[in-house]
Amino acid sequence: MKLRRTTTALLAATAMTASLLGGQAYAADATSDTRYDTETPPAYKMIGDLVIARPFAIGATAIGAAAWLVSLPFTIGRNTSEATDALVLAPGYEAFVRCLGCTSGYEDWAKSRKHNNHTQP
Repeated sequence: MKLRRTTTALLAATAMTASLLGGQAYAADATSDTRYDTETPPAYKMIGDLVIARPFAIGATAIGAAAWLVSLPFTIGRNTSEATDALVLAPGYEAFVRCLGCTSGYEDWAKSRKHNNHTQP
């Protein structure tokens, strides 16, 4: 019975994280991201990223989603978007959106996303 509850909670957290990241991952215009044109990482960086960094980033996303869910009653109305960015979107970007072997570009992506959201009517 405990295993079933744990599995259900883990699946719910994964689904919540996927739903949060699903719309955000494609929100930025792909043509405005020049990192893919200017940065071509070598194979050893790609392998290290795939084997070491991505599993840690996925774990950080899951832990961040759980922490975000726990902190949600305390952040509603005050800084929910900041908590979401720090706990879920930043590690999720590193795990699922960033190109393999590339350095972090979350700050630039977040700034462009906020800029795009503020300029639209």
